[in-house]
Amino acid sequence: MSNQILIAPQRGGFVSAKRLEGGFVSALEKAALLKLASATPSWINSDHLTILGFLAQCLAGICYGLARWHRSALLFGIVFIALNWLGDSLDGTLARFRNRQRPRYGFYVDHVADTIAALFLMGGLAFSCYVHPAIAFGMLVSFLMLSIEAYLATYTLGQFQLSYWKFGPTEIRILLITGNIALLNHSVVNLFGMRFRLFDIGGSVAIFGMTIMLIVSAVSHTIRLYREETLA
Repeated sequence: MSNQILIAPQRGGFVSAKRLEGGFVSALEKAALLKLASATPSWINSDHLTILGFLAQCLAGICYGLARWHRSALLFGIVFIALNWLGDSLDGTLARFRNRQRPRYGFYVDHVADTIAALFLMGGLAFSCYVHPAIAFGMLVSFLMLSIEAYLATYTLGQFQLSYWKFGPTEIRILLITGNIALLNHSVVNLFGMRFRLFDIGGSVAIFGMTIMLIVSAVSHTIRLYREETLA
């Protein structure tokens, strides 16, 4: 769920990759992050925010695991998801606002942290009893495969896709928070005359959506690269 500037290799060194973002709340989010960056105390830097985002996502996963016995842990999970947004989204904005950017370092650290934190989040969901473990790990695999495609596109095309079809990291967090609230009252829903866990339905939709995004992106990027490097 990163918002760091990524880099793409070019002859003679590294340059910042073009960020492609167009989520439903991107405009509002950008304005809010700039205000937060201007109000951030000088003793707080981007590394502090990256650590905050990483720990908050890991703790959100732990909250899902604890919700197996105490449903109130879902409320704490909402707090940590919000803190994850703050740390993960503001770290890059703060670096750009203060002109203290370290593109390669930020790229590497931010995305390694995202990968580990995603394991905590989906592991917690798998243990929570609110979603089938196979669906939770299916979401993890889909997320990692889509991330790999995005990183490869960043390397080869010099552009980083932050959102797909109006959905980006922030929109996903909003859906998770909404789902947590719904779980407090309705963990099971009726669909087509059958009962399903709410997060099983949501997780299945997420897996399907990420799979389609992966296929569309891989095909379009392959065609573009083929045309740009056609052999004589």
